[in-house]
Amino acid sequence: MNPSSPRPDPAAEELASLWAARLDGSVLSAEHRLALDAWLAADPAHRTLLSQYCQFSADLEQHLPLLAGIRELSADVQPSLATAQPHPWSRWPLMASVALTAAAAVALVFWLGRPKNQFADFITPLGRRQALMLADGTRVELDARSSLEVEIDGSRRRARLAAGEAFFAVHKDAARPFIVETPAGSVRVTGTQFDVRAASSTAFEVIVIEGSVQARPGDADGHAATPVALTAGDRLAARAGVVSVAALSPAALEHALAWRQGQTVFDGVPLSEALARFARYHGRTITATAAAAGLPVGGRFSLDDLAGFLAALEEVLPVKVTHHPDGSVEVDLRPQG
Repeated sequence: MNPSSPRPDPAAEELASLWAARLDGSVLSAEHRLALDAWLAADPAHRTLLSQYCQFSADLEQHLPLLAGIRELSADVQPSLATAQPHPWSRWPLMASVALTAAAAVALVFWLGRPKNQFADFITPLGRRQALMLADGTRVELDARSSLEVEIDGSRRRARLAAGEAFFAVHKDAARPFIVETPAGSVRVTGTQFDVRAASSTAFEVIVIEGSVQARPGDADGHAATPVALTAGDRLAARAGVVSVAALSPAALEHALAWRQGQTVFDGVPLSEALARFARYHGRTITATAAAAGLPVGGRFSLDDLAGFLAALEEVLPVKVTHHPDGSVEVDLRPQG
């Protein structure tokens, strides 16, 4: 580390450590997500500092046995520090004072001098979302049942979304474009915010929140087609080589990204499509009969509240919901009379 580099503000260090702890394997609430966005926007240094603590937490997990050994060696010198052995995460609020132990100080100095590389896989289970901070400062939010592989080193930044949906707030780096690949196409950016959904091996969708991106959908044979330039508010949908681009209104954009708050918005979509959204999120078989499949569904619903959604359907539509012993759900027209 360059000795002449200015030391970050201790208060900012402590907040960075707290945000890193919250991001580690947990899902941020809507309130926390807004607070994090505001804190990151307040100072460009905050994003870099948060990225450092997120990577430091990963390094601590990997090198925990070594750090434990260093603590034992330092017990004779600093017995008062060696007597307590709290879980590593219980020390997060005090990370701004790195000299808590000689072991932590050695690990931090060693880590700060390393390249910020990252090779990791992230998979979100049924009914759960996850927020991540990558080694380069890029923030990612994963929807339920999503699979993301990340490769970041000194020359490249690449992520592969094998399935599911992800929101990216990419840290700007003109020398290392950030590339998101899916089975049906890819997206190339240098620093912006966008959403990618890998619907299937032949379909994907890109929504740009700010800045611009280059989307490259696959053609009907799966080969990369001509890239399409997209700007803020654009949505590209590609399916089996057929590509369409539309400009979304602010309301439509908010509705499309409602999953980040654990919600979904339907605006007259067929009942079968609405049920498929909940079926995928919860990993259950939820279908409509042919007679009921085309009924229009509208409204905002919590993705976590499947029971509430099904009850609302029976209130506003002429349908009956049947729960089968195997856990599957079927929605049919309500019998007349």
